[in-house]
Amino acid sequence: MARLANVSTGTVDRIIHKRGQVAQENVDKVNAIIKEHGYKRNVFASNLAFNKKFVFAVLLPNYNHVEYWHKHVLGIQKAANEYASYGVEMRYFLYDYDAESFAKAAQEVLVSHHQGLLFAPVFIKESLDFLNKYNENINPVVLVDSNLKRNDAYGYFGQDAYKSGFLAGKLVSLNQKNVNRILVVKIARDIEATSAYLQRMEGFYDFFKENSTASKVEFKEIMLRDSDKEALNVTIFEGIDSVFVPNSRAYLIADFLEKNNIQDIRIIGYDLLEQNKNHLKKGGIDFLINQNPEIQGYTAITSLYKQLVLQESKMDSQYMPLEIIVKENVID
Repeated sequence: MARLANVSTGTVDRIIHKRGQVAQENVDKVNAIIKEHGYKRNVFASNLAFNKKFVFAVLLPNYNHVEYWHKHVLGIQKAANEYASYGVEMRYFLYDYDAESFAKAAQEVLVSHHQGLLFAPVFIKESLDFLNKYNENINPVVLVDSNLKRNDAYGYFGQDAYKSGFLAGKLVSLNQKNVNRILVVKIARDIEATSAYLQRMEGFYDFFKENSTASKVEFKEIMLRDSDKEALNVTIFEGIDSVFVPNSRAYLIADFLEKNNIQDIRIIGYDLLEQNKNHLKKGGIDFLINQNPEIQGYTAITSLYKQLVLQESKMDSQYMPLEIIVKENVID
């Protein structure tokens, strides 16, 4: 290339890597040759030559004793291991299930040195405030679990929460009686309303608004804290035909119904956690909508890798399939 452009190899190197001062005439000649001959810079060789490191910040809920978030981390670590030889490193910023802990972790991210961010925006308002501050940073951002639907600046890798809620409504309505009494149970830690939860609930109720049939539907909602399982009682389930749990803890309801020998209540929940799978196999849970959290984590890190290491354009957001798991197709 240097010979074709009649310049030195050092000049070509400075133009390709955008370092130093080069006459515009030479820049134009080299770029024209690159365009004509389809030259592509070897980013691997370039990164290795400069011993370049790529630190990805990972801002997630604390995954200790929380299988759903641990599955995200398994996917993240799988990708990190694959890309480690190219200078990719993970730096974790974990927060507990309260706004104060999130704010502390988010502030640590803002002042840390990294090149890309994987973020699970569990708290809606706090997450938007954080992203407004992070906008001053030119680093790419990918979201998992919840899509804030703010703009196209961020990649998103997870389910369409609204559609998954709509699907849950369809599953609840299958082969039901003329009067379908549905109990919606939100089992939370210390989060009143997460982004994914709100979108699922919107989709769930919209299904019934848009699919009015001869069946009459009656809804009842309760909210339980994880630490307040004793609040469940037999009376809550009297006359109930179906239970919808819009998160990964449907097994808590199945546990209670099993211990109290309450049968013939359909349960719809989320995620292939071991406890959910056990009840699915026994017939205590009828349907699980699997979000593939491990694939979310892996794909999100791959997106950052392609943008930062390979210097490719931003990956389009990818919605995980709305995978319905029943006892006949569950895999150990």
